Amino acid sequence: MKRIDRFNLIDRIARELQSRMTYSDIDVYLGGFGVDTKIETPNANSKWVYSKELLSDAVDETLFNIAGELEVEHDYAVPSTLESLDSKFWLAGHFRLFLSHISSFKAKTAQLQGALRNYGISAFVAHEDIEPTKEWQSEIEKALFSMDALVAILTPGFNESKWTDQEVGVAVGRDILIVPVRKGLDPYGFIGKYQGMQGQGKTIGQVADAIFQILANHSKTKGKMAGSIVDQMLLSNVEKTAIDKLNLVRRIETLPERHFEKLRDGASSNNVLTNSDSFVTALNEILKEREMQPLITVSSATAEEEFDDDIPF
Repeated sequence: MKRIDRFNLIDRIARELQSRMTYSDIDVYLGGFGVDTKIETPNANSKWVYSKELLSDAVDETLFNIAGELEVEHDYAVPSTLESLDSKFWLAGHFRLFLSHISSFKAKTAQLQGALRNYGISAFVAHEDIEPTKEWQSEIEKALFSMDALVAILTPGFNESKWTDQEVGVAVGRDILIVPVRKGLDPYGFIGKYQGMQGQGKTIGQVADAIFQILANHSKTKGKMAGSIVDQMLLSNVEKTAIDKLNLVRRIETLPERHFEKLRDGASSNNVLTNSDSFVTALNEILKEREMQPLITVSSATAEEEFDDDIPF
């Protein structure tokens, strides 16, 4: 498909989505086709522009499938299959983080992977996540080309491994965020421009928290990070988990209003959330700070007005 034809097809799909759906509906609908709905959309001042930005990186096959379901006419043949860069080692709905490390540090890296799950982050650790029956290099490539960010754990010997340097090189080439963690080695080469965070003398929990803080407030990652947390919160069936995730949202600075709209609208259909006074109170405090409409639950709604049955009709 020529670029101008692709542009026109995206435009027609976006117009259709604008006429049919809310922002939250668009996220859910396009997410079902594998479209990344957590990317930053700073220029999205309408559902039409928002949809175009979300679809800008979608593969042609995805565009054809969406157009077909929405009955948007086009004259292009649908390719048979395209190999997915996705793989089952990523947790659904989570932020995708590649942990680049040397093999001698794999045990601590695996523990860091577990700690990051509390922050809605699915971390890839090559030594832990590749099944023995899989072609290991192919699996690493899939992770590298589907990751949202990369953490380079800079232990002595990191710069002597040809694999870690290539992993960092992919991140540089894709222009995604690289977070160097200094653990006896300072950032160098292409990652020398990053100050990095200090890992020496910290616990695994402290390192995980610091990584989240960077991802949650960097312009390249905070949109995806926020979207992941919101999605996990809305699907939560445990009150404490939902409140913990809401507290993470509080730590993300200058989030677009659409994230809070999605959270409020989605929470209204989750009984675990609406039945939790603590969650509803905390969410409404956040919405009030942003001068947004609160989440209204059955218990907080105005009681029905009582009438005197004896009044003549």
